Amino acid sequence: MPVTMSKERFEELVGEALDEVPEELLDLMDNVVILVVDDPPAGEPDLLGLYEGYSLTERGWDYSGVLPDRISIYRNPILAICDDEDDVVDEVAITVVHEIAHHFGIDDRKLHALGWG
Repeated sequence: MPVTMSKERFEELVGEALDEVPEELLDLMDNVVILVVDDPPAGEPDLLGLYEGYSLTERGWDYSGVLPDRISIYRNPILAICDDEDDVVDEVAITVVHEIAHHFGIDDRKLHALGWG
């Protein structure tokens, strides 16, 4: 049975997950915003998070004047796969780290190999 949780509480968990990311990494993040969104794009109901933008490894001399990259954390799919709040805490942390890794240019294959599926 999916976990029931307010958007405010879920946002707090995303904030707590960000607090666990080493400050040195957060300081390196550039031109990116992290959002909590209720549902993923149509046709992708199982998507837990999404990074949209240009990873730091793809940015070159011509990178300027662009809108911020977006990391979206999808609340409803995460709640749907969790059994209790502890599961939500763990899944939010994994999803936040996974999407931040994309900002640093780490692809899904490497993340899976590192155990961050």
